[in-house]
Amino acid sequence: MSEQEYKRALGYANSALDLLKRASVPPYPQFYELLYTYATGVNPALNARINSIFREGDPSVDISERLYNEFLRAQDASERVSTVSERMSHRIESMHTAIDSAITTANSYSATLQVAGGDLASSQISEVTFVRTVATNLLVETRRMQEANNSLERNLEAAREDIAALQRDLEDVRREALLDPLTKIFNRKAFDDGLVRATEAARDDKAPLCLLLLDIDYFKRFNDTWGHQTGDQVLRLVAMTLKSNIKGKDIAARYGGEEFAAILPETDLEGAIIVAENIRKAIQAKELLKRSTNEKLGRVTASFGVALFRADDTPSSIIDRADRCLYAAKHNGRNLVVSETDLEGEKTVAA
Repeated sequence: MSEQEYKRALGYANSALDLLKRASVPPYPQFYELLYTYATGVNPALNARINSIFREGDPSVDISERLYNEFLRAQDASERVSTVSERMSHRIESMHTAIDSAITTANSYSATLQVAGGDLASSQISEVTFVRTVATNLLVETRRMQEANNSLERNLEAAREDIAALQRDLEDVRREALLDPLTKIFNRKAFDDGLVRATEAARDDKAPLCLLLLDIDYFKRFNDTWGHQTGDQVLRLVAMTLKSNIKGKDIAARYGGEEFAAILPETDLEGAIIVAENIRKAIQAKELLKRSTNEKLGRVTASFGVALFRADDTPSSIIDRADRCLYAAKHNGRNLVVSETDLEGEKTVAA
């Protein structure tokens, strides 16, 4: 590295550290990497997003984590997929080489047999020495052919095992790319893809479908009072509770920050409200303890919005209605489940 390159890299590093301090974001490796990438300017989309956030204030830990997962973690997954694909390509190439070698050996053996057949046809069978020579040559060629076949079998078996391992690795990478690293439930990308599939299926099958959004009440207070590790503990607790209270084709996902979502195929609005109430009560029933001291930190609550799929819905429109229900639950005192029918009732009263 030249002195100029060193100074440039040092400047990027100092800028990243200054941004971490300015935003009061913990200097975790992933957040440092995020802001170092921002300082370099190599990712215009990331820079545009962070610039808009800075215009409104400073990025929080939750926003930083979302940005990292969206721009850098996804890139890591892509690089891992690329690595596995490259390994797969090398293994397939080695298989082709082994097969080509076996074909060459087989062709050579076939030629030897043809030559031997011609020699025997043109010679006197009584010439024992000549026949013995031909037989010896054929035996040598046969053994060489057997060795080539054995080598091919070994290569093919090794390739079969390697490819099976590579397929497992690739599946692991794909699965990890769809999981939120903190809560280990589906991430926003998996949610978006799942909602598209669910709405298409509901429209085709004319089956009910509900969307549930939930937001942890006073989550910022947990972070500010007890620290981000406790905040992470709250997120994991809510995610585990959400996941354990759905089943079958249902999809639980971290929607972003302290907000979660559940896609509920083949569930009508009444059933979805029951699911939401069960989750709300289960979350409220859990008392949070500080792991280091076993100190009781109180109970966690969450607010819920529930929307029912309509024939003319898009993923965005059903999200918008569920989000309005969630906002109403927050506005009306939190720790509530609000559905579309509740909003319609409010409109009727207001009218």
